[in-house]
Amino acid sequence: MNTTILLFLLQDGITNGAIYALLGLALVLVFAVTRVILIPQGEFITYGALSYATLATGQVPGTARLAVAMGLVALGFDLFAARKSWRPGPLARALAVDIVLPVTVLALTAGLAGRINNVPVNIALSLLVVALIGLFLYRIAYQPIAHTSVLVLLIASVGCHLAMQGFGLVFFGAEGLRGPAVSDVAMSLGPLQVTGQSLVVYGITAALIVALWLFFEFTKYGKALRATAVNRLGARLVGIRTTLSGQIAFLLASVIGAISGILIVPITTLYYDTGFIVGLKGFVAAIVGGLVSYPLTAVAAIGVGLVEAFSSFYASNYKEVIVFTLIIPVLVLRSLAAPDVDEEKD
Repeated sequence: MNTTILLFLLQDGITNGAIYALLGLALVLVFAVTRVILIPQGEFITYGALSYATLATGQVPGTARLAVAMGLVALGFDLFAARKSWRPGPLARALAVDIVLPVTVLALTAGLAGRINNVPVNIALSLLVVALIGLFLYRIAYQPIAHTSVLVLLIASVGCHLAMQGFGLVFFGAEGLRGPAVSDVAMSLGPLQVTGQSLVVYGITAALIVALWLFFEFTKYGKALRATAVNRLGARLVGIRTTLSGQIAFLLASVIGAISGILIVPITTLYYDTGFIVGLKGFVAAIVGGLVSYPLTAVAAIGVGLVEAFSSFYASNYKEVIVFTLIIPVLVLRSLAAPDVDEEKD
């Protein structure tokens, strides 16, 4: 290995690590607030990336219609929950969020697809669609069982992952897609060629991390999420709506996943099931961070990206195995450090 190859591997590892950092932060956020291990995070990546790529070809992605269908199901849940006390305010709000909003987004998508083939417009439409899917996913699949055990929530996550992956195959087909780059700028730093897309990845990752910090530190909803993450019962006792906290957490996670997918799809071809593997690498970073520490998760994600880059150079056939093996020593160390807990009695 010479210096040029080393620099390329470092660039590739940091770029991938920045993506994994976003995904790891989203997984930590969702788990801290809702106790859900968000396996469908990979589908948010796929939906965001392939919706963006589909819009770039002038077609309407099937995810926009899926958001409308999920909104109808969510409205049914709301009507069932309010069957004993019909009040016009909550009903009007449910109609606006569950029906009017997704139908408006579908109309915008259908009206602008192929007519205004503009990168910012396509990104905005993709984010809106995936954000709605993330919001409705929590309300349909997780909110009714929010107070059950972590194991039940994990089983629900597996089911959601399989269902959303199947929908992805229906909407986008088995063929891979690539989207247009957000930036075509390129610059040389000695022997290293830095692409504009890589700079966009670094910039957006840093901006999102700062934005999340500002959100949690200085906004009412951010403080409510932090309180819910620390103590759900205590948050409820002081008047914080934990269901709203869960919805916001899933909304943020879906947007972060969609942004990650949009950043990846100009760099490599994505398929309907690619997001699952990418999401698992973010999960590795989240596990290293203990599913509680945001800074440690971000640092671990960079480490995962570097390990993947150097593994692809030295042992490309085993790079996935090497990356996922990183979980084992972390789990062993955490298991040894954890206090003994007596088994629960029946």
